[in-house]
Amino acid sequence: MTKTPDFTKVVQDMMASFPVDASALQNAFKTQAAFAEKFSKVALEAAEKSTEITSKWAKDSIAKLADVSKAKAEPADYTKSVTDFASAAAEMAAENLAAFAEVAKKVQMETVELMLAAGKDMSEDATAAVKKATAEVTSVAKKAAAAAK
Repeated sequence: MTKTPDFTKVVQDMMASFPVDASALQNAFKTQAAFAEKFSKVALEAAEKSTEITSKWAKDSIAKLADVSKAKAEPADYTKSVTDFASAAAEMAAENLAAFAEVAKKVQMETVELMLAAGKDMSEDATAAVKKATAEVTSVAKKAAAAAK
């Protein structure tokens, strides 16, 4: 009877010949961390600017409301005061909403730029990794073919 050959050593050698490239994982992690840092910066800047707009809006509203709360000599002055406040409040709302829209527009543009840059970086990293792996697998396959002869 024939004995089945033991391929354990061959498989172990073959697996040892396939390199595990830890640097590819490290580069991917670094790329992802850099992207997260940039994206966080965009988000934090937007939050800061939005907070500034909200704070200014509140201060301006309180200042305008202080004029409404002052005692008036004539009843008609109260009506005029409230009308002036309502008009000023509407104007402030329009200005501040436009400021919020500018912040949102800036965040959107910066996010798109980051996503495009990240996509390009990841594509380049993937292409380089595939080329390297292809070259290494080809080399291993040639060695295996030569050993089999």
